[in-house]
Amino acid sequence: MSEASRGPSRRGLLSCAAGAGAGVALGVAGPGQAAGVRLPPVVVTEQASRRILVLDPAAAPWDPAAEPGVVRWAFSPLGDERYRDLKPEVSWVYPSEAKVRRHRGRTFLLTTASFGFVGVVEWPGGRRYWGTAIGPGDDLCNPHTAELLPDGNVAVACSTGARVRLYAASLGPGATRFTEAELKGAHGLHWDRGRRVLWAMGDDELVAYEVAGTAARPRLVRRSADPLPVATPGKSAGGHDLFPVAGRPGRMWVTTGASVFQYEKRGRTFVQDFAGAAEIVRRSVKCVGNDPRTGRVVTTVPEAGLGEAWWTTTVSVHRPQGAYKLVGGGIYKARWWLPT
Repeated sequence: MSEASRGPSRRGLLSCAAGAGAGVALGVAGPGQAAGVRLPPVVVTEQASRRILVLDPAAAPWDPAAEPGVVRWAFSPLGDERYRDLKPEVSWVYPSEAKVRRHRGRTFLLTTASFGFVGVVEWPGGRRYWGTAIGPGDDLCNPHTAELLPDGNVAVACSTGARVRLYAASLGPGATRFTEAELKGAHGLHWDRGRRVLWAMGDDELVAYEVAGTAARPRLVRRSADPLPVATPGKSAGGHDLFPVAGRPGRMWVTTGASVFQYEKRGRTFVQDFAGAAEIVRRSVKCVGNDPRTGRVVTTVPEAGLGEAWWTTTVSVHRPQGAYKLVGGGIYKARWWLPT
């Protein structure tokens, strides 16, 4: 989700992290792609089954029940003793983020869920690097995304609580110390290695925070802010997804309730001059990201008639246009599996 604050609409069909023998290998041609062109796997927040799935980019459609091999790797904390203290039966409802990051030679999945779960999970074995549960019932419930910083600390955007929290996760898997800054509708986060700032996006603005203090006692210092483009004067932009433009460190993807942009950091401007804009730019885009090698872009947009208003069974692929379909799915976000 994160648009809702209700209990789970489905239970069951749950999967813990796959064992150490699982692999996420590159696939070959995907939808609309010429044969022989290799694409990264696709990682999705699959809310209908409460799992993170890494899916074969060469398979279409994705039908895990009929062809289990389309799932390259899966994660759910349910039933996993390493996450028991986070009460995932309550907090792991509507997984809302799936990012892959590299840190000190290891690969991690960063994931959040709308009822409070936040986790940094080592791939492929599922070991817990760090985790917390915010809520339910807490005003800060609905963590929408997370980001891993070079010092090992973890930032979390809490949309309902209008907060960006920075946890001293470097202190250990259950560390609870944090600092925070107010940000209305906090939805997006990205650590900028070049500029050494934490970008955060809320309902109406894109903010750059300096991370001051120490790893054990960090502080967030607001350094700059730019208003998001609005479709209707006087209305909220509804900032949603913030993600780096792979291969172009001077730009970030930005989605709002009405459109899709790239933010050009040097000029502090929001532009739509990117390749494929005519098909990528549309309303209600929940996520966006590109594969720098092939130029292909993935997005998700809700579709009608599913269990929740923000779900889709379709991962749209652009440049050229195509689509993946997850049979029986309830996808919220999808990203290329590109460890960075």
